Amino acid sequence: MDTKKTLTVKHWADGDKPREKMIQQGKKQLTNVELVAILLRSGLQGKSVLELSREVLDLAGNNLTTLSRMEYSDLRQIKGMAEAKATTLLAALELGWRMQGEIDAERKITITDSRDLFNYIKPSIINLNHEEFWVVFFNQHQKVLGRQRISMGGQTQTDVDLRILFHSAIENHATKIAVIHNHPSGSLKPSREDRALTQRIGEAGKILTINLIEHLIVGINFDGIADFYSFHDNGLI
Repeated sequence: MDTKKTLTVKHWADGDKPREKMIQQGKKQLTNVELVAILLRSGLQGKSVLELSREVLDLAGNNLTTLSRMEYSDLRQIKGMAEAKATTLLAALELGWRMQGEIDAERKITITDSRDLFNYIKPSIINLNHEEFWVVFFNQHQKVLGRQRISMGGQTQTDVDLRILFHSAIENHATKIAVIHNHPSGSLKPSREDRALTQRIGEAGKILTINLIEHLIVGINFDGIADFYSFHDNGLI
């Protein structure tokens, strides 16, 4: 007998509870039913939160796009669906739509030189008091596919895991990448470690046919002006 059908969620093992499963195994390990259950938070009398979540997905034909287009009145068709549950779910779905809109807008951007790249990444990294390392993903025509912070560290350095960097590049279907990190100290001169890391990224990219086209060091220079150093412009890529 499947005990999960007879026990409420709170009686399950932690590894089977949606919230605990996300914490222990990561969000990508959850099913759609489990993700919706986290938003709904609790079930109803005689109905577990996972059973309620399945009803929600069944109403949408198990299609997330259809679910995202539903309105408040649609969700209230489900017996016992409270106002708070319905509005929380609708808010999360609307955020998903808005995020997709931002991604679509970002993918229309074309970077043609180091100044374009600097202006694109500057809002995310320029005024930090710690180091961060970012990567920007491009297609073959140098249109932006997205960007991601790979690591963050202290005031003088941050560690970069090339496995994470190139895994993300592959996930984004990138054929070209540019990397960027900041120097909170104000000095934009590349260190020996910066040069070595650039070489390692370039060599790894060649194996995966993902071309490293730029590495920028950005920061506020000693004159108090936002500025950058381009490895490409200085012949180091």
